[in-house]
Amino acid sequence: MRVATSESPSRRWRTVLRLIYFFPLMAVVSFTYAADQPLRMGVFPRVSSAETAKAFSPMADYLSERLGRRVTLVTSKNFELFWKAVTEQQYDIVHYNQYHYIRSAHMYQVIAHIEESGKGAIAGALYVRKDSGITELSQLRGRTVMFGGGKDAMLSYIAPQFLLMQAGLKQGDFKNQFSVSPPNAIVALYHKQADAAGGGGTLIDLPLLKNAINTEEITILAATEPLLFLPWAVKRGMPAKLRTSIQSILVELKDSEAGRQVLKSAVITGIGKAEDKDYEPHRKMASAVFASERNFNGQSRPHESGIPTR
Repeated sequence: MRVATSESPSRRWRTVLRLIYFFPLMAVVSFTYAADQPLRMGVFPRVSSAETAKAFSPMADYLSERLGRRVTLVTSKNFELFWKAVTEQQYDIVHYNQYHYIRSAHMYQVIAHIEESGKGAIAGALYVRKDSGITELSQLRGRTVMFGGGKDAMLSYIAPQFLLMQAGLKQGDFKNQFSVSPPNAIVALYHKQADAAGGGGTLIDLPLLKNAINTEEITILAATEPLLFLPWAVKRGMPAKLRTSIQSILVELKDSEAGRQVLKSAVITGIGKAEDKDYEPHRKMASAVFASERNFNGQSRPHESGIPTR
């Protein structure tokens, strides 16, 4: 039988000193490894994965070069996969719509917003045909309103629904219909497949629509205040120095020819700074709209409940 013996005091101290020396080295190696890991950049699927990759790969490459650290663009085939990655915090940097941000603000910190056609803030609006005879929101009672995209669309669904609520119209007072995209909602309105359509306040200025229909026959019935446009956010917990560097690189893209080419590829005219309070109007609208829907339906859908208050 082997009998256990105790270590001498001097030997125990030598062991302790080795451990004290060894563990800091482990921490340094671990930290260095983490710092060398690629940053994952996610972009929500407004278009196909191939089109997203073509549009935003130059931005990922530009960030990699300026940061001295690889930035990997991650695309998604559909919104469900994209949102799953957001909720699992798979992205270090993410570009999505305003409602996506306010739903994930407890996980991500907004740092910037995009500009399109030189505008950083765009109103949500309701459109009608000029020959419809509709001049007030109250006239939409009992009529059909077409919304582009889904119920997550800030400018095409949430903001127009908020306008209807402000006019005293609640769910059930009008008929909701959906098209695959905001431009398609305007096209449906033009062809009299709906009495009104929701969309951003600059929607009818799109060349795509001007080439498809006579936009002179469409007018804005009502519009919200301008709402800050689509955000860029980073994972909460990202070191402040890295977060600030990413923000500066994005905001300064328009100041160089190389940066302007990156913006052109993404069909963006500029990027400006943003912080959480800039999205408070969006948060209030979304809370009001989905609270009204829950009351109408007598239940809560998972993505509509518990909008973060931060």
